[in-house]
Amino acid sequence: MSSRTATPGYPADQLLGLFPPGTVIGEDGGLVIGGCQVAEVAERFGTPALLVDESALRARARRYADGLAARWPDSRVAFASKAFPCTAVYRLLAEEGLSIDVAGGGELTLALAAGADPSGLVVHGNAKTERELRMAVESRAGLIVIDNFDDIDRLERILAEYPGREQAVLVRVTPDIRPDTHEAVATGQRGSKFGLLVPQAREAIARLRGSDRLRLDGVHVHVGSQILDTEPFARAVAAVAELGEFAVYDVGGGLGARYTYDDRPPSVEEYLDAVVDVARALLPSDARLLIEPGRSMVAEAGVSLYRVVTVKRSGGETFVAVDGGMGDNLEVSLYGQRFEATVATRVGGGEPCRLVGRHCESGDTLSTGVPLRDPRPGDLIAVPVTGAYTYSLSNNYNGAVRPPVIFCRDGESRAVVRRETYDDLMRRDLP
Repeated sequence: MSSRTATPGYPADQLLGLFPPGTVIGEDGGLVIGGCQVAEVAERFGTPALLVDESALRARARRYADGLAARWPDSRVAFASKAFPCTAVYRLLAEEGLSIDVAGGGELTLALAAGADPSGLVVHGNAKTERELRMAVESRAGLIVIDNFDDIDRLERILAEYPGREQAVLVRVTPDIRPDTHEAVATGQRGSKFGLLVPQAREAIARLRGSDRLRLDGVHVHVGSQILDTEPFARAVAAVAELGEFAVYDVGGGLGARYTYDDRPPSVEEYLDAVVDVARALLPSDARLLIEPGRSMVAEAGVSLYRVVTVKRSGGETFVAVDGGMGDNLEVSLYGQRFEATVATRVGGGEPCRLVGRHCESGDTLSTGVPLRDPRPGDLIAVPVTGAYTYSLSNNYNGAVRPPVIFCRDGESRAVVRRETYDDLMRRDLP
């Protein structure tokens, strides 16, 4: 294998920089991810498919965990699992020593099934039902994040059924910080449905300090996702520092991923430095510091593979339609997220195309103006940076079946989630 130069205008290092670290272009001109030729993976498992470079994901987890521990010894990284709620991903990250952040009973169930340590679970949600809170208590989840006063009422009622038991909690604070990100993924501003504004947070803290069932361990803050500068994170730490001294400070996640050639998110190390520098200045030195990376943990490790179904030149544009789309990647439709792409066997360069999906919506577009070299029906298309939220948001629109998840490592590929079937679509139907 070699890292042969792609078509002029898109050097191989620039193009491959969007793919999982270690991705190369093979001697035959095709992409090789995790030591696996993607053309062979597609032939074996079909398309659409979501590939995950297992070694790249493990390395990212260690980079976060080791980096935080070196800067703040009493610390913990909790994977924000809404980014990729897949049992195999939970298991992999638990093996690397990470805790898991879950939102809702489904993610809680998956994390436990994967063998995650219940004591490391951080349970989130702005509308946690009594059933979900009961599941968290019964599983002995380490921390439950209080998002509203109803959480307190319900938990005290549930804990009354367990004599001698107490539940550790954090109060989620809304610090009135609006980062520069899409409206749909901004969570720290006034008017957010998440958390409690500072005056309400103080009220919740006072109430919890008087509870004989709930143990207030500290506070939590999270201001959004796909944030491409460190300033909002530093401001968030400063905001919760003003609420007093606690045993635990969970400062959330939200670091952005590099989706396009022009994106320049802070590195993991720059993010950690920004957070810890403020923590050293303002937080108690003996407190535990938690962070919750999600998108930035898993995005880069994932690559979506599609087959070209048709190529149509119309109205001055070249439409390249593939066998997937908004059924397996809703990020474009929901957030306007930009994705790059390439023909996987003729990497780089080519004419600007509109890469579209197969679903009956004009908004079913994966990317616009993306260079594809001589696209033809049957070609394999690779879309990088799809490890975050594509699996979470996959759906059955138009009766589409959801794609498999394929782990690739050291030249070996294995399915960790099978492809859905049409029988699966009807499995819940009743006569």
